[in-house]
Amino acid sequence: MAVPISPTVQPEGDGVAGPTARGSEFAELLRRVKAAGLLRRRRGYYLTKIAVTGVLMAAGWAGFVALGESWWQLAVAAFLAVVFTQLGFIGHDAGHRQIFTSRWANDVVGLVHGNLAIGLSYGWWVDKHNRHHAHPNTEDKDPDIDIGALAFTARQAGAKRSRVTRFIARRQRYLFLPLLLLEAVQLHVSSVQSLTRRGVRNRVREALLLSLHIAGYLSAVLLVLSPVKAAVFIVVQQALFGLYLGCAFAPNHKGMPMLAADDRTGFLRRQVLTSRNVRGNWFVDVALGGLNYQIEHHLFPSMPRPNLRRAQPLVRAFCRQHGLGYCETGLLRSYAQALHHLHDVGGLLRAPAV
Repeated sequence: MAVPISPTVQPEGDGVAGPTARGSEFAELLRRVKAAGLLRRRRGYYLTKIAVTGVLMAAGWAGFVALGESWWQLAVAAFLAVVFTQLGFIGHDAGHRQIFTSRWANDVVGLVHGNLAIGLSYGWWVDKHNRHHAHPNTEDKDPDIDIGALAFTARQAGAKRSRVTRFIARRQRYLFLPLLLLEAVQLHVSSVQSLTRRGVRNRVREALLLSLHIAGYLSAVLLVLSPVKAAVFIVVQQALFGLYLGCAFAPNHKGMPMLAADDRTGFLRRQVLTSRNVRGNWFVDVALGGLNYQIEHHLFPSMPRPNLRRAQPLVRAFCRQHGLGYCETGLLRSYAQALHHLHDVGGLLRAPAV
């Protein structure tokens, strides 16, 4: 059910500019973060990350060609699914301008990693993701909870009309992970659809790079593998790519408070109370692309990924000082909370009609 997070919160504004007003709680936190140097670019880190991931991508495709006609190619498909996701994380950081100060340089990185390398429209994704950041878990405003097959609020559950969507929503706790196997396909389709519409920034450039990806990907697979093995390779690689992407993003907000469309909660509290951090070591940081520090990321989207871990103690202490809930849990527990929320919402459709 969509409800205000706190009835006592005073509005601080509904955009990026509002929370930075002098004297606001967020402005105080921002001053502390800047003083600690946590918004400074980490070019060395990103250049190393881009180089290593690029080498892994090249090694994956080189191994694919060397292995030839073999069912062992499914192991390569799994490897490339992981690499594709890691490339997606770099595109995500470029979209938030974490890598370079100039928009142009970040866009180049985003277009190469998104459109050319993994076949996703960078411009479409940035627009969608920015709307999510502005209104996380907010009905009618957050595109990440506007998913036709699923229901995240009571109103969304009640709006399901077809037998198929009602069937899925009733059992969404169990179908959520299987549906993520289709996530990459959905992203590819949405990317192509977005480029058929006028008004898209860099439309021609994006379409060209996306076409090069599709042509190169399909040509490589069909030239090396027989049609049957090629089809299986594509299905496995894309399914695992979608599953990995979905599992990286799902712990961040699913199962956290949902907001009504007219909610006026201020920026600081809206971002903190609708986000969840995931505890872990360096491996979790790498596996989730830094998205396990979701609270810090939502408060400071342009903060370079390696600085998020350093910002966490500062943000956690600030939240404690201001009596603001700071949600942090283990990875498996985060999935359990997300699935439990889906089960509760789906229960509204399982209940017998009165």
